[in-house]
Amino acid sequence: MLRSRRRRRLEAWGRHILRDVVLWTAPQDEAGSKPRIPDNKLYIGLMTEPHSAIPSRAPSATTADDIVMPFEVAKLDLRGRVVRLGPAVDEILARHAYPQPVAKLLGEALVLTVMLGSALKIDGRFILQTQGDGPVRMLVVDFIAPDKVRACARYDKDRVAAAIASGEMSSGALLGKGHLAMTIDQGPDMNRYQGLVALDGGSLEDAAHEYFLRSEQIPTRVRLAVAEELRAGTGGASHRWRAGGIMLQFLPKAPERARVADLHPGDAPEGIEPHVVAEDDAWLEGQALVSTVEDVELIDPALSSERLVYRLFHEPGVRVFRTSPLRAECTCSRENVEAMLKSFSQDDRDHMVEDGKISVTCEFCSANYLFSPGEVGANPN
Repeated sequence: MLRSRRRRRLEAWGRHILRDVVLWTAPQDEAGSKPRIPDNKLYIGLMTEPHSAIPSRAPSATTADDIVMPFEVAKLDLRGRVVRLGPAVDEILARHAYPQPVAKLLGEALVLTVMLGSALKIDGRFILQTQGDGPVRMLVVDFIAPDKVRACARYDKDRVAAAIASGEMSSGALLGKGHLAMTIDQGPDMNRYQGLVALDGGSLEDAAHEYFLRSEQIPTRVRLAVAEELRAGTGGASHRWRAGGIMLQFLPKAPERARVADLHPGDAPEGIEPHVVAEDDAWLEGQALVSTVEDVELIDPALSSERLVYRLFHEPGVRVFRTSPLRAECTCSRENVEAMLKSFSQDDRDHMVEDGKISVTCEFCSANYLFSPGEVGANPN
């Protein structure tokens, strides 16, 4: 049914895609014998000739959670990434017992952060943070290259309860107006890079699209999904969180094919027509395909990432690359917290003492650390 829906979407768009292609032609060795297949890549495609030497295989049915899978649709100049989160997102969200809408929103931020951070190929951190005037005042997700992620949220309990009661639980309603910041931190010897985009009542997907339009000027589409999976058991029903997402970008070799319209100058005289650039046919096709993705496809534990991209791009052909693992892990430690406390002034440390001790709780992982005043140079009350 999903495949026929995608066919109808493409037909309504006015194009029929009836191509059978294979993405990679295998080079021969020096003797001209068997093709050499790079051991760091997998290939999915359609073979029109049964005796062709081009490597191709069916998409794997094996599912895996807590991974990032890059892919490429060379025929359309498209690249993308699929993120699937299972135990990692469940561990992070279960630590805090957030209200359901807050947990779902933080799960979306987790997927988006992993999707963007894992693409940077840097040593350091990629930090996504929102600040707004909505019921959810702040989201913070910290991706530590190459595979660690942690996250937390701050929210107004009463306003969230009111939003649940009124049914206004969309991402835009919870975030309100404010900004989303994306920071690249490569350590103390490197300058930080930060990109900002306004939050104006839209979703995190909308904010990501706006960021790529204004900052990177790369045609991009993002889809995010988060849900609870319920399972029946001998002790009663149990639930766990799942999350997933897909990002698609148009990266042609000819830069003029990826041109986007100029941003509105803000002070143009009335009557000036906005700048319009016709989108490339390949990008229109990619958008039409990715727009058919259902939320359940992004989080279905029975649907592998390879099968998902094959469903979308089996006609133009798709190549997938080796997946990267992810794990939920906090970087806090007793030593780090002690060093942080000692960095405060004497007066600040003295005022931290309560009932003869200093207590510090990590907002990311909820770990609690207790110190005697003498351990951090504070004076007891």
